[in-house]
Amino acid sequence: MKIICIGRNYLEHARELNNPPPVVPIFFLKHEGCLVRHNRPFVLPDFSNEIHYEVELVVRINRQGEKIDRASAARYYREVGLGIDFTARDLQRKAREEGLPWEPAKAFDDSAPVSRFLPLKQFGDIQNLQFYLDINGKTVQKGNSKDMIFPVDELISFVSRYITIKTGDLIFTGTPEGVGPVRTGDHLEAYLEGRKMLDFYIR
Repeated sequence: MKIICIGRNYLEHARELNNPPPVVPIFFLKHEGCLVRHNRPFVLPDFSNEIHYEVELVVRINRQGEKIDRASAARYYREVGLGIDFTARDLQRKAREEGLPWEPAKAFDDSAPVSRFLPLKQFGDIQNLQFYLDINGKTVQKGNSKDMIFPVDELISFVSRYITIKTGDLIFTGTPEGVGPVRTGDHLEAYLEGRKMLDFYIR
């Protein structure tokens, strides 16, 4: 399985990092070793001094497909959850300055904690889901999928032009504004439509 991550899919997040809004979806990959399940603690790596949280709505793919048209994309997922795209911001900044790949900054081991997945029918419209992240009891990020620059079905159609999506693949659909650093001892709790989906600590 693979983790397909969408970059700059919320306008205000692009602005807070001084990035231009994308004209087409931007995506990159994480690998299976990035996953952290069952609310296990996230251990800060020793190669970065600036690990940032990015909470995201995540869809789980339920069938294989390639070159999917947008009108058919909704057939390829039935469940949603939340994830954190942990980013070594200092390494990412250096990579961008030097025109280098992002993998050390984005695809390091344990960089993608993910919640359980629930049927989409429990929530309704995929493009009208509210989610937020609390750290130590304070809300630091709040978003709604209606504010995505590229909706979920468009993302699936676009990505599948380049790579085959398969059952079990995860799509991290982008993060809203409010990203920032985590520190040892921080307590992260993420909610989707009022349901707590993630609850873990930074070690």
